Amino acid sequence: MKIYDELVARGLIAQVTDQKEIEELINNGGARFYIGFDPTADSLHVGHFMALCLMKRLQMAGNKPIVLIGGGTGYIGDPSGRTDMRSMMTPEIIQHNCDCFKKQMERFIEFGEDKAIMVNNADWLLKLNYIDLLRDVGAHFSVNTMLRAECYKQRMEKGLSFLEFNYMIMQAYDFYHLHKHFGCNMQFGGDDQWSNMLAGTELIRKKEGEDAYAMTIVLLLNSEGKKMGKTASGAVWLDPERTSPFEFYQYWRNVSDSDVLKCIRMLTFLPLEEINKMDQWEGQELNKAKEILAFELTKLVHGEEEANKAQNASHALFTMGTDDSNMPSTQIQPDQFIDGKIGILDLLVICKLASSKSEARRLVTQGGIFIGDEKVLSIDFTLTEEQLKTGVKIKKGKKVFHKALLKE
Repeated sequence: MKIYDELVARGLIAQVTDQKEIEELINNGGARFYIGFDPTADSLHVGHFMALCLMKRLQMAGNKPIVLIGGGTGYIGDPSGRTDMRSMMTPEIIQHNCDCFKKQMERFIEFGEDKAIMVNNADWLLKLNYIDLLRDVGAHFSVNTMLRAECYKQRMEKGLSFLEFNYMIMQAYDFYHLHKHFGCNMQFGGDDQWSNMLAGTELIRKKEGEDAYAMTIVLLLNSEGKKMGKTASGAVWLDPERTSPFEFYQYWRNVSDSDVLKCIRMLTFLPLEEINKMDQWEGQELNKAKEILAFELTKLVHGEEEANKAQNASHALFTMGTDDSNMPSTQIQPDQFIDGKIGILDLLVICKLASSKSEARRLVTQGGIFIGDEKVLSIDFTLTEEQLKTGVKIKKGKKVFHKALLKE
């Protein structure tokens, strides 16, 4: 099976322009494509995972990835999928986040001469003269067309800043710059980026003629990826300091039955023939599929040794209920106790098992919290400093375990 057909079979491609040309380029290793990552945090999360895996697949097929770090667009912030304006970051934070991204991406992409390259759009966007940009680029954009874009329409009621309104122009200019200086002939992005990506394609064609070789392909990166990247307590990060390998493994081990095979197809590098046999799996066999998914993705991000540790710890914890050495834990500060005690609602929030006291109250009243093997029956339940000296095991629902212990 050719690589383009494999991307389709794995459910990755949502819509494309110039399908025949795109298919030919990708299959023959002629795509020099880019995907952009805005440095909004100091770690990538699993919402970026599909894009990283896609770049790896295409590089393995002989295509050349251009990883674009949005050190420049990070000054503005993408309004796509947002109901409010992003927080403004300082140049120092943006640079720090860019450095962290590069380190993590090196686990997926092979950088070097005639391989993948990494560029930062701060190198050209921050040097632009405003008047020159208006004349050279702005003249090719219709405000009426821009306002019809979904990424702007959803913000119009709550308010769209002029700063954010420029994001589409910046992203389009990125594609033009990469096309002109790096020979980039294709861009990939999530389905919420479609309007921005088309703007880049049109800019190239308007400036260089209708025959300019620049195309667009959209994958189900963000609608699926962002959903996969979020949990009740926040994002699942690729940085082991933010999300431990055990937590990362457990996240994928706990995906729903309806999502597990879709995730295996999209995110793992297992042969499609092997995955297709799993389509008939039911019941306990789906739990086996979840273990396969969790192991393969943990191995990809953290290495085989950590994946084995996480799998063994998961088996020990959930089969025998004994080994909690790899269980996520939180140290409780002495000043968080009142008269030597801490309430269960405060504890759940401190351990990030609930985002607020109201959520913690709901979890307790619905019978979803256990200390050890005992269900917490009251929102007034407390634990003592003495109990936390040796640590207590908290269980949320059937699958989330956490250890709380007193900081010495």
